[in-house]
Amino acid sequence: MPASVSGDRVGLLRRASDLRSLYLATLASSIGTWLAFVALVVDVYDRTASAGWVSALLLAEFLPLVLIGLVVAPLLDRLPRRRVLIGADIVRAVVFCALPFATTALQVVLFALAAGVATSLFRPAVYAGLPNLVDDDDLPRANGLLQSAENVTLAVGPVLGGLLVSWAGPGPAYWFNAASFLLSAVLILRIRRTLEVGAGESPGHWREVVDGLALLRSSPSVRAVVVVWSIVMIASAAVSVAEIVLAKEVFGAGDTGYGLMVSAMGVGLVLGGLWASGRVRRHGVRAAYVVAVAVMAAGIGAAAAAPSVWVAAAMLVLAGAGNGAALVCNAVLIQRGVADRLRGRAFTLAMSVSYGALGLGMVAAGPLTGAVGPRALWGAAAGLLLVAAATALRLTRELGPVTRVAAEQAVELRGA
Repeated sequence: MPASVSGDRVGLLRRASDLRSLYLATLASSIGTWLAFVALVVDVYDRTASAGWVSALLLAEFLPLVLIGLVVAPLLDRLPRRRVLIGADIVRAVVFCALPFATTALQVVLFALAAGVATSLFRPAVYAGLPNLVDDDDLPRANGLLQSAENVTLAVGPVLGGLLVSWAGPGPAYWFNAASFLLSAVLILRIRRTLEVGAGESPGHWREVVDGLALLRSSPSVRAVVVVWSIVMIASAAVSVAEIVLAKEVFGAGDTGYGLMVSAMGVGLVLGGLWASGRVRRHGVRAAYVVAVAVMAAGIGAAAAAPSVWVAAAMLVLAGAGNGAALVCNAVLIQRGVADRLRGRAFTLAMSVSYGALGLGMVAAGPLTGAVGPRALWGAAAGLLLVAAATALRLTRELGPVTRVAAEQAVELRGA
């Protein structure tokens, strides 16, 4: 990465103190979350020796974002978003302070469910409020910074969590995560600028829920992200489920090879999130979005045909870069294409539908891996990603120049 590009981002963090606080809060809570993720899985499996219980744990962590988030999403546009973020952090801190005292696997899963509910509010609130902390020209870079914070912790958090749990058990990882959420809350308290424009008079909670769902019809930006990313998530589910089989049985690379492939994707995510901001500024979000999804397809397709785990890992860096860049584009499309009063619901809708697609994809990917083999399934996933790229090209043509929320768009959404 050119030094000028890296310095540009550092300069943005230096001069935008509120963005810096949000970035550090995201970094702190994310590394604690990924560290504790390993502890949760190990804890449940050690208590039960059951993959079924592990599946229940994973569902408990992301199911709230699919279901509960849609119902409570208006709170992200009705309440002060800083208060929502701090409240979510405090709830998660309390949960992880209680987890060391859990006595059964069921209690662990229920605690994870409670944390998942809080997370289902935290993440969309962060990205909904971000445009109010930076100028529009700086929005792609700001999104790239937040995505890079999440992706770096994805790369290092599970490794640190595995080491900590193997050395001292899951308890210290839970305490560390609780502390990370408290630190995040303190950092968010330091944000001086408001994270919302102002909600105005409420037509009622359930009317606001309906208005959020209506964004699929009224907002081309939301429609593009929801449709494209649902396709991407189905393909990603196939890649994730078949990855360990590809590493261990096809490449004969064992657990180390599997870890190498997962880490390669994480490295690519970091690079892509940082690369995307400059490309969005130079070429526009539409062009960057289509290219990013196409790069994902190329990387997965090449990895499926790779002769060795090392070649596959190199191709997964490429695929991860496309993924990281596309995530930044998703955020910018919604932030610039939806008025502030509906932005929290827009992000929750996009996340809910895409995670639902991921869950369905994982259900189907297990039997398909056994039926056609991991190489063929990854090839099919690459083809599905090409479909997503073509869909992105088609749907983003409806948007016109995506540079800000136009006054006409805001008026249209107020009538949704």
